[in-house]
Amino acid sequence: MVDAVVVGAGAAGLSLAHRLTGAAGAAGAEVVLVTAPEGPLRPAERTWCWWEAGPGEYDEAVVAAFPRLRVRGRAGDVAERRPGALRYKMLRSGGFEALIRGRLAERAGFRAVTAEVSSVRDAPGGGAEVRGTAPDGRPVVLRARWAFDSRPPRRLPPARTTLLQHFRGWFVRAGRGAFEPGVAELMDFRTPQPPRGLSFGYLLPLGEREALVEYTEFSPAPLSDAAYDRALRHYTRHVLGLADPHVTAVEQGVIPMTDGTFPRRAGRSVFRIGVAGGAARPATGYAFAAVQRQSRAIADAFRRGRPPVPPPPHSARSRGMDAVLLAALDAGRVSGPDVLTRLFHEVPTERLLRFLDGRTRWWEDAAVGLRMPVGPMLRTAAELPFRPRRNASGK
Repeated sequence: MVDAVVVGAGAAGLSLAHRLTGAAGAAGAEVVLVTAPEGPLRPAERTWCWWEAGPGEYDEAVVAAFPRLRVRGRAGDVAERRPGALRYKMLRSGGFEALIRGRLAERAGFRAVTAEVSSVRDAPGGGAEVRGTAPDGRPVVLRARWAFDSRPPRRLPPARTTLLQHFRGWFVRAGRGAFEPGVAELMDFRTPQPPRGLSFGYLLPLGEREALVEYTEFSPAPLSDAAYDRALRHYTRHVLGLADPHVTAVEQGVIPMTDGTFPRRAGRSVFRIGVAGGAARPATGYAFAAVQRQSRAIADAFRRGRPPVPPPPHSARSRGMDAVLLAALDAGRVSGPDVLTRLFHEVPTERLLRFLDGRTRWWEDAAVGLRMPVGPMLRTAAELPFRPRRNASGK
């Protein structure tokens, strides 16, 4: 019997294990981190980004930090901002994992296990039980006071609106002077817009010749690999003017954008964390900062001897505003590119970034709301309570 078993070694699992075993969380806690074996259950390399002021605890693994942010409208109009002391920081999952595992290896209470987990549930005599299979076929049984499960949910919760943020990114190498280091292009709406939802380009320069270039859609279903590649070829060649960039790596992902409620408790002693616990902001898909807030709160409760129930990653007010925006986008009542471009033009940058991260006060939310199409948003808000919640299948 250990203090905690953490299932999954993504951003949420690694962050929680790091905090539970560290002095800032619960020094001396016995924690087992269960990692999936090599294969389809282990996610491919991916990128995480968030805003942060000043030096941070993960700076050793940060690939790039951007002091300037840029958004381009459909007509090419540019909103470029310097968000004060905030920096848009970029991590690669492999570098983050190496950093955290290096720190965990020095902590006496930590143990790593590789297994394909089949069940995470309350144990009959109290506590939690995790069962799985080791790479050599041996059964694995772990017992703990608490278990935290970060595996992706098998199905999305019933919701009034469900869209997907799906994307494919190319790490490219181009000619000298192709990119502008220090400027993150968060959204470039000079892309063909889908019939439902929106699309944009996303550009993070790693130098004058190297960058991550992504094509992203908010829409009901992902595209085929061939369709993503066509969109990226169009964006790099016809929008960015890169004749024939060399693709060095590819990443791809799908993030749920839903007003459904992700249950954070799966038993007396079993909790869900990360995206499985609702960490992804419904209207933006950003999750890394929320994962850090959630893991800090869990570790603090653990240290104080309280049940370490994961708190809601986003406030009820933020979730309510996101629900209205998602429904309005899905119904075609507002133009996503126009709304988001206007926000970056008219809202003070630091306030907007805190709004996107769910850390604004009510009066700041109201000020941001007044920059949106008030009539369509109010109509959608009035109708929302009467819209049924349906499963992702539509039933």
